Amino acid sequence: MQKPLISILTPFKNTAKFLPECLESICQQTYTNWELIIVDDGSTDQSFNIVSTFAENDSRIQLHKNTSHGIIEALRLAFDYSKGEYITRMDSDDIMCPKKLEVLINQLLSFGRQHIAIGLVHYFNENGIKEGYKNYEAWLNYLTLNGNNYSEIYKECVIPSPNWMIHKEDLITCGAFTPNRYPEDYDLAFRFYKEKIACIPCNKVIHLWRDYKTRTSRIHEHYAENHFIDLKLHYFLQLNYDITRPLVVWGAGKKGKIIAKKIIENNIQFKWICDNPKKIGKHIYEQELYNINYLENLDQPQSIITVANKEAQKEITTYFSKLRMTPMADYFFFC
Repeated sequence: MQKPLISILTPFKNTAKFLPECLESICQQTYTNWELIIVDDGSTDQSFNIVSTFAENDSRIQLHKNTSHGIIEALRLAFDYSKGEYITRMDSDDIMCPKKLEVLINQLLSFGRQHIAIGLVHYFNENGIKEGYKNYEAWLNYLTLNGNNYSEIYKECVIPSPNWMIHKEDLITCGAFTPNRYPEDYDLAFRFYKEKIACIPCNKVIHLWRDYKTRTSRIHEHYAENHFIDLKLHYFLQLNYDITRPLVVWGAGKKGKIIAKKIIENNIQFKWICDNPKKIGKHIYEQELYNINYLENLDQPQSIITVANKEAQKEITTYFSKLRMTPMADYFFFC
């Protein structure tokens, strides 16, 4: 019996240094019924020639040039050419572990439609991984181990962009790569969440995620923090905000001020609380700041938490637990 065809979608731009290792890792997969739709997004180095050589030696590799520009357009083009029943992404600077496709497809064949298969990731860098990326890897893998990825979706992107697989029809239901909204991977994760695509737990490291100075997520304007806030608020107001309940912003630091300002721009009433005695009783953007205990005077509030300190977050979680309030219903961490 013929195994299902997997379409691997890969945009690339000026990754000549990493492409041979990436493509070798795909060609050496234990699951062999795949097609790689790989799209050049305007490379000026030897990237196109490198991929072209691989394509000449393996008919499963289809090389195209982006007819527009940008990663979303490149993904959209790759998706249009795809023929697989299952869709996955791959970044041109990363490495697939040998059984990556096998692990992901077996998960989906076991769990069926309305599911997304995800695996554990491991960051690597020739000069060592910085603490921030180590923490992100540990957090992301912790969520994936139990399939609880959506439980903290308002913190950061909870589904690694090059390490998921989904049935093609489910991806279409989620809008695939239609929206021109960045960061495109985080936006897609929110759309998976919106359509209730369940995350399948996984305990295997199947993707090696390369970090380096010129990586897109480090330098591109679409990955600036203000874009994350715009995206988070867009989906929070659409998916989780209950207009019948009081809205509260917790924290008056830089991020808290940005969120408060954007809520005001959306003409939404809210209360603002913090634990900084220098700010309590003062007004910012004509909004008075209250002590955190003010929360207990409100009837079934929903709170956006902008406090980034991990220990403070634990204390806040304990506080909400005592009030019998639950995450992703009564309070949402935005950092």
